[in-house]
Amino acid sequence: MKLIQISTVTLLALLVTACGSGSAPAERGTLVTIAARGEVSQAPDIASISVGVVTEAADSKKAMGDNAEQMESLMAAITKAGIAKKDIQTSGISLWPRYQYQQNRKPQLVGYTARNTVSIKVRKLDELGNLLDDLASAGANQVNGPSFEIGEPAPVQAEAREKALLDAQERAAIYAKALGMKVRRIVSISENGTGDLPHPVMLRRNQMTAESDQATTPVAPGEIKVTVNLNLVFELQD
Repeated sequence: MKLIQISTVTLLALLVTACGSGSAPAERGTLVTIAARGEVSQAPDIASISVGVVTEAADSKKAMGDNAEQMESLMAAITKAGIAKKDIQTSGISLWPRYQYQQNRKPQLVGYTARNTVSIKVRKLDELGNLLDDLASAGANQVNGPSFEIGEPAPVQAEAREKALLDAQERAAIYAKALGMKVRRIVSISENGTGDLPHPVMLRRNQMTAESDQATTPVAPGEIKVTVNLNLVFELQD
């Protein structure tokens, strides 16, 4: 059996030859990175509100019982308003003691407070004001919201994405023209996520303002601004 010895010099020569046998990398032009944003505004078509009942009583059982009775009336009003079951969700049930505090005396238990709240989605925004009044009449003494959203945001996001892309292409062309070059291609595109920027209209009601003889509660949905942020790398060439 013969052993073949290869010197270090010979080995390096073989490696250089092997590396040089491949094709030379193509020359790259000037790269420019552009951050672009596309924005589209659209009126929302869904409102989310939180409604609930708060009751107080001397003992915990009565506080919870009174709350359950009042809550049944509220849930019936929600169903009567045509809110689908999928758009109704209990968001919190709580019970806590109430104490009376006096200086130099031990706190005295004076009763209990019970709370039950549900989150609902309203898909007929033109009926939202009347719905709020109906819920107050049915026993709701806490109302928070509304927050607005677009039910199907994908088409709006696509429009915003297209705006961002066109803006980036226009700016790349400006750079190329200023340098006496032209845009060869887009090397990469990355999206930093989309965002909805609503113009919220917040509404709060409590025991003092939930009067059934008040005028219809005014609600202004406004518009929601959908934004898309892109980072693009363009290659410019002579």
